Amino acid sequence: MAQYLVLLYEDEAGWQAGGPAAEAGLKAHKEFAQKHGDVLRGGNALQPTSTATTIRDGVVTDGPFAETKEALGGYYLIEADDLDRALAVAKDVPAPFGGVEVRPIMTFD
Repeated sequence: MAQYLVLLYEDEAGWQAGGPAAEAGLKAHKEFAQKHGDVLRGGNALQPTSTATTIRDGVVTDGPFAETKEALGGYYLIEADDLDRALAVAKDVPAPFGGVEVRPIMTFD
């Protein structure tokens, strides 16, 4: 079986504002994990981009690699028979403040 990384790109302001939308988002993530627990192999939410440290050409700087409206906020690692199945699971990933990207994990023999 292949593994796929589902990357969540969202506007951090929505989560930081809290309130009903953020509470509903957290509830939706718990429901997603229960529904698709059989294919989930991991996942985490990330701290805000303000906590990021970037290294480029050996130089360390505070902050994210790029300033964007939507930032990588978390991920799920899933295992699926093929891309179609991975996409079916990814369509259920809650992203109330943005969207998701699905990428196959590269394997090296």
